[in-house]
Amino acid sequence: MMQKRTNEVTMKGNPVTLLGPKLKVGDSAPDFTVSDMALKPVKLSDFKGKVKIINAVPSVDTSVCNAQVHHFNVEAAKLKDIVIFSVSVDLPFALNRYCAAEGIDAVKVTSDYKDLDFGQKYGVVIEELRLLSRAVFVIDKNDKIVYVEYVKEVATEPDYEKALAAAKAC
Repeated sequence: MMQKRTNEVTMKGNPVTLLGPKLKVGDSAPDFTVSDMALKPVKLSDFKGKVKIINAVPSVDTSVCNAQVHHFNVEAAKLKDIVIFSVSVDLPFALNRYCAAEGIDAVKVTSDYKDLDFGQKYGVVIEELRLLSRAVFVIDKNDKIVYVEYVKEVATEPDYEKALAAAKAC
């Protein structure tokens, strides 16, 4: 049975239920499969031996998520050996339009719409909305989690500097 977590995260002040485990620093990063904008599967294990930042957002159609994806896109262009994923449940077609319109070209923009595989394994599925909660995970070259932020209020941005510092320290 899927683990349910309450009283950890709010959305516009209202508590939401998260599905899946609460991952922490030192945990092995679970492999997952999401879809790219061409509906092709993308797995975490496709990037073995690289440092990875996973940026989970509810929807690129909101201002906070848009700002977050843009922030990481600018950073991704500067970071040569770090792969940055953005994961939402937005449909790949919508993500394709979004990236084209917004000039998002350095972040790997992916969708968890199909099976919520990433969301359930990383404990970020909002049960009431079937969206992903805002979170950032940094995974080292050996697939160990070195930084986790489950953003307490979904309507606010994560701590970019802490996540980037953790990734650069790898």
